[in-house]
Amino acid sequence: MAEDWPILLNLLLVVLSFSDSSAEPCPSPCTCLTGLDDMRVMECNRKRLSSAPLDVPAEVTQVSLNHNELTLLPSLGDISPNITSLSLIHNRISEVSMHQLQPYVSLESLDLTSNSISELKVGSFPSMQLKYLNLSNNRISILEAGCFENISSSLLVLKLNRNRLVTLPSKVFKLPQLQFLEMKRNKIKVVDSLTFKGMDSLKSLKLQRNGITKLMDGAFFGLNNIEELELEHNNLTEVNKGWLYGLRMLRVLGISQNAINIIRSDAWEFCQNLEELDLSFNYITRLEETVFIGLGLLESLNLGDNSISHLGEGVFASLRSVRTLDIRNNEISWAIEDSIGVFEGMKKLNTLILQRNKIKSITKKAFEGPRNLSTCEDLSKNEIMSIHPEALSHVKLKMFILNTSSLLCDCHMQWLASWLTDKPFQQSVSAVCAHPATLLGQSVLDISPDHFVCDDFPKPHITVHPETSVALRGNNVTLSCVASSSSDSPMTTAWRKDGEVLYDAEVQNYARYQDTELIYTTVLHLLNVNFTDEGRYQCVVSNHFGSNYSNRAKLTVNEMPSFLKTPMDLTIRTGTMARLECAAEGHPSPQIAWRKDGGTDFPAARERRMHVMPDDDIFFIANVKTEDMGVYSCTAQNAAGSLSANATLTVLETPSFMRPLEDRTVARGETAVLQCIAGGSPAPRLNWTKDDGPLVLTERHFFAAYTCIMSNTLGTERGHIFLSVSPSPNCETGVAYDQDGWTTVGIVVIVVVCCVVGTSLVWVIVIYHMRRKNEDYSITNTDEINLPADIPSYLSSQGTLSEPPEGYSNSEAGSHQQLMPPLSNGYVHKGTDAGTGPLVICSDCYDNANIYSRTREYCQYAYLGEDDAVDKSHKTGFTGRAQHNDSVLENFISNQYSSGFLSSNNKSLNNHTAPVHSTNGKTRSMWNEGEDLPLKPQTVLSHIPVTIHGEPLSSSMDGTVEHGESAQEHRSASNRTNLSEHLTPT
Repeated sequence: MAEDWPILLNLLLVVLSFSDSSAEPCPSPCTCLTGLDDMRVMECNRKRLSSAPLDVPAEVTQVSLNHNELTLLPSLGDISPNITSLSLIHNRISEVSMHQLQPYVSLESLDLTSNSISELKVGSFPSMQLKYLNLSNNRISILEAGCFENISSSLLVLKLNRNRLVTLPSKVFKLPQLQFLEMKRNKIKVVDSLTFKGMDSLKSLKLQRNGITKLMDGAFFGLNNIEELELEHNNLTEVNKGWLYGLRMLRVLGISQNAINIIRSDAWEFCQNLEELDLSFNYITRLEETVFIGLGLLESLNLGDNSISHLGEGVFASLRSVRTLDIRNNEISWAIEDSIGVFEGMKKLNTLILQRNKIKSITKKAFEGPRNLSTCEDLSKNEIMSIHPEALSHVKLKMFILNTSSLLCDCHMQWLASWLTDKPFQQSVSAVCAHPATLLGQSVLDISPDHFVCDDFPKPHITVHPETSVALRGNNVTLSCVASSSSDSPMTTAWRKDGEVLYDAEVQNYARYQDTELIYTTVLHLLNVNFTDEGRYQCVVSNHFGSNYSNRAKLTVNEMPSFLKTPMDLTIRTGTMARLECAAEGHPSPQIAWRKDGGTDFPAARERRMHVMPDDDIFFIANVKTEDMGVYSCTAQNAAGSLSANATLTVLETPSFMRPLEDRTVARGETAVLQCIAGGSPAPRLNWTKDDGPLVLTERHFFAAYTCIMSNTLGTERGHIFLSVSPSPNCETGVAYDQDGWTTVGIVVIVVVCCVVGTSLVWVIVIYHMRRKNEDYSITNTDEINLPADIPSYLSSQGTLSEPPEGYSNSEAGSHQQLMPPLSNGYVHKGTDAGTGPLVICSDCYDNANIYSRTREYCQYAYLGEDDAVDKSHKTGFTGRAQHNDSVLENFISNQYSSGFLSSNNKSLNNHTAPVHSTNGKTRSMWNEGEDLPLKPQTVLSHIPVTIHGEPLSSSMDGTVEHGESAQEHRSASNRTNLSEHLTPT
């Protein structure tokens, strides 16, 4: 190798062949010889020369002027261009001068070790093909940036050992061809980031004995091909991936003789090709489970001479390629004695060194895992008292070293003598008995097998093991352990948590004799337990004959969940995003779950509008809809219990029309239904207006613009329907008109509320009735409103938009109101209960909110009561048809959507007899024809207060006002009508 060239040069001088008599004579006092490779060497060592000799033979290519008194780089005259190697070790040269090196154009090796050089300046070296440069043991304290620039393209080896370097400028080592760099024994304390960037070819870096205390992150970044890094004898305290960043090709790492006490779990992330790792002579006390993860290719591991007392479970499991493991001079006796299989997973391990670990016993599983253990198992310098017969049965050892005089030679050790005899280990093993007294001081090889008996059990035996327990934070926990022994040797106990001794634990110990046995009880008190107390507890009972380990008892400390953030009630508009926060703490960390209205059916989840982040405290509902309203429960649960908090989500929606409003055109005398389906949250209040004014009872002008007004706390929405009236093609021309010529009509107002997510349905039905133009009639006041009883009140608490005028009222029993003007061209009919009352009967029906006549041949009928002056002969005609019509009328009255009638004014009839009309088709009730009514069977119905305005008419045609029995008779009249009594043929 290039770094060994000076040694090879000295050897070359020793084995020089004969002098070439034909060559030019060598200048005095030097010696010229021919090397093995036929190179001419001039050796002038230890001649006290202060200058170079003259007349050097032209054949000389290598010159050695070591241990002289040169103060300058020598000049060799005309042969200087031929010199390839120049050695100037141990002279007095104080500087490197470009001028003095200029003649050596072929120089490849320059050794200036042990001179007086103090600095290297820019331009110290001329442009040359120098490959080897040794500047060790000088006084160099300054390296100017660029000082190696002229030789950077050729330099392979650079040695700067034993100088006075304190800092390393980042731009000094721009040497892309350099392969070996040594800077041992300097005074470097800190290696900064990117110090060695630009040295892409470097394979070996040695920084021993510098006193380095800190390696910055990325200190060796750029050394992409480095294979060996030596950092021994420094003051490093930690191994982490920061300063190992970028060393992906590193194979050998030496960090012995430092002050390392921490190895980070991810330290080896960037150097997973390591084959040899030396961590000996440090201050390591713990090796956690993950400390060697990533070192699957490691073959040699040295952990000797630390203070390791804790080995994490499976700590060596990832070292599947390790062949040599040195753990000498540590404190891992418990790992061997406790049967935890500490070496499990090390399938290729063949050399194991366990010297000076205070091991007293070797259990059955002590060496489980390394099946190939063969080369050496060094257990020397341990006071071993017992070895389980099966501990070494599965290994094929070629070398076994044991030196103990403390063996407990009972029946369990009978196997050892024959095993040692069968194996060639008699010379490497010294096994002497310490118990029983009859065998004291005798080698197991000299004892007859019959003398290995089990008459007692002096070693402690665990009879009661500590038990696994679960406790709430703040409680007290007690763990107990009981051991017995047949020996009087005092027993001691130690409690361990996760393999570490609890030195400050509160422990109570009790000893008593039972027959011939010593019973020893130890109790561990854990007061006010916290999460840091969680772990696996174990008692170790020891005496003079050894130690015994109890089972591990796991202690789990829990804490009830408590909320850090609780969801708050939220009121939000539709279309926005709902945000509910919930966070809890506890031990173990509680799981957060959400429920809606006590269940897990989330409409937002079905529509993929719900978002719950696993590691977040926020529950989102995007594009909120009214069906998202409800009570949301956040539940925090862990092993200690659960806790819930509720929040109500209220969704506000501005009023809107669920269906577009459509204008209506109806024939004169037919019924029109004006439908207004409202949506919104809270459920909107509704009102109808006509021509932007109150919906007033009148005898004319029912062709108009009707407005549905809906409002809630978020706003008001209006919709318009224009109602047009066209002449009826099927009615006779003898219709009645008021004096002003307008058609008389009746109005039915039906308000049906569909409580499906805040949607209201309002119908206004306008019924047109024809009157004969010249008919006389009377007017009677009434305030009666008869409404279906099965329509409950829904928004009655919200009030109305306006109050009705006198003579009109809003029903609390239902939401169906019918307003009827004075009867025209009709008959007063007496009911079956002897009551009288005006009634309008129509044979029209509707489909999908479009009301139209089914027959178009005849207009509607109006009947007078029996006591009125009418032609009695009208009662006798069309009996069969009358019975059918009576059935239809009964259905009309009793149907759940049937309406009562409100007649604010009735006119007195004159002496003219109204014509009677009959229909050839089957009479139909409009309430039975509503198959397309947009209400679902499960819909809950209630009424909305609707304000209807009218002009009360209290006077008859002659100006008189009805009072007393006549008026009262109309207020109490029955709505049932017997068609068979009053229907007469035309």
